[in-house]
This record gives sequence, C-alpha cells and structure tokens, in this order.
Amino acid sequence: MSDTENHNRLNLSAGLLSCAVALALVVAKLWAYAQTGSLAIAATLADSAMDLMMSLGALAAIAYAAKPADDDHNFGHTSAEDLAALAQSVIILASSGVIATAAIWRLVRGDAALPENEGAGIAIIAFSIVLTLGLVIWQRRVAARTDNPVVKADSLHYLGDLIPNVGAILALWASASLGLAQVDSVVALGAALILAFGAVRIGKGAFDALMDRQAPAEVIAGIDAIVRAHDGVRGFHDLKTRRSGSRTFINLHVELDGDQTLDQAHAIGASLRRAILRTYPRTDVMIHKDPVGVQKHPDDPSL
Repeated sequence: MSDTENHNRLNLSAGLLSCAVALALVVAKLWAYAQTGSLAIAATLADSAMDLMMSLGALAAIAYAAKPADDDHNFGHTSAEDLAALAQSVIILASSGVIATAAIWRLVRGDAALPENEGAGIAIIAFSIVLTLGLVIWQRRVAARTDNPVVKADSLHYLGDLIPNVGAILALWASASLGLAQVDSVVALGAALILAFGAVRIGKGAFDALMDRQAPAEVIAGIDAIVRAHDGVRGFHDLKTRRSGSRTFINLHVELDGDQTLDQAHAIGASLRRAILRTYPRTDVMIHKDPVGVQKHPDDPSL
C-alpha cells in the first residue's frame, strides 16, 4: 500500500470514528438534558449536534479529497478539505452565538431554575469526556501522520469540547451542592466563548489555504537549506509555495551549469526533487532549470 493510500485510509478512519462518537454523544446528551434541564448540558448538546453535522460533512470532504487528479482537476481535489474546515468554523461560530445569547438572557433575567437529577447529568457528561478523549487521541495520531486539515480541525474542536464538558460537571455539582443556579449560565457562556475562539482559528487557517497563502516559514527555510546544499545547484530563485488541504505545492527555479548536457541537468533536478520529497513527503514539487547567469528577457519577466 502506498503512502497516499495509507494516509487516505487513516483519514477515512478518523472521519468514520468522529461520526460514530458524535452520534453517541447526541443521544446521550439528549437523555441527560431531558433529565436535568441544565443549560450547560444544553450547550454541550448543541455542540455535539453541530459536531455530528460537521463530522458527516468532513467525512464527505475527506472521501472527495482522496480522489486522484483528473482531467478537470489537474492538481487533485485537496481544496475540498479547506472548504470543509471553513464550513466547520462558520457552523461552530453560529452555535456559539446561540448558546451565548441564551446564557446572557438567563443571567439578565436572574430567574434561572436549578437543574434536576444532577447525578444522571454528571454521569453522562463523564461518559462524554471519556469518549471524546479517545477520539481526540486517535485524531491527533492520524493528523500527525497525514497533516489533513479536516482531521486537525475536527480534533481541535473535540479537544475544545472537553473544557465545556468539565464545566458542565462543575455547574451541575455547584447547583446540587451549593444551590447556585446561575453557575450553569456562566459555564455555558464560557463554553460559547471557547467555541468562538476555536472557530476563528480554524476558519483563518482554511481561508489562508484557499487564498493560496505560502507555506509556514519553517517549511520555506527547510526547502531553502535543501536546495542550497544540493550537489550541482549553483543557485536558485523564485521559490513559491502554497497549501491546498494536506498538500503543499512547491515551485522554484534552480541555476545549473549551462555547459552540461540536458541529461545531466535533468538528473540534478530529479535528485533535488527526491531530496525535497524525502523531507516533505506531502508535497508536489515543480523545478525549472536555468543556466547560471541567464538574463531575463523583457517579454518573460517570470524567468
């Protein structure tokens, strides 16, 4: 099995597991909310419902992005990953606004009712934390292998879910032990803020990729070092990069001895490409070869 096929399989496994976990959490939290009436649990329920929708969309995006390049999409379909991540951020931001509005309204009215059956609610939320933690561990392992932005966005969001879930347990405990009904609304408001910050972070990364923002500075510096140290390369210029989903596209001009044969120049370029791919395997490398000292033609400023 090739690295690409293995990465696709890992990404799909993360997407399927995410859908299964989200569905289980929605069912469990629906029951917990019916038992307790807690707004903090309602906040985590709304979040899990959004998770299920996004996980289904993410799974579809992962499957579509795994398709190889074709006549209509010469560079592949990996931009679908960025589109899915951007959609995730918008949905998360909207859900956080609904939760925050409900929490502020309860705080302003000051007549929040104490939740009921706190023990049942705490048990369900504890179950949710364990299930979510297991999913996050697997997603982070997959993301470390594949660098898939959809899996990373999903993992980041589920990791952020752990804090509201812990807050919901504290809110239920405070309501039961101390009679502090407003703690429930305060925790829900905090959960909404966490969701909003996470949504902005995810959305910015996806938007940057869709706008062809260059690769991170450390990646560019690494490519620079590889090219400078490569045998036969006298210099280089016009190093350009962009990201699309989990792939990075690299385009550069290398300067070679103009007196050598075309076969020799080709061998140097092919060797350099392999060197870059060994360090950055999820890349697409295009190398143009120029003779040392060549002057730009006025009609070809991109040389």
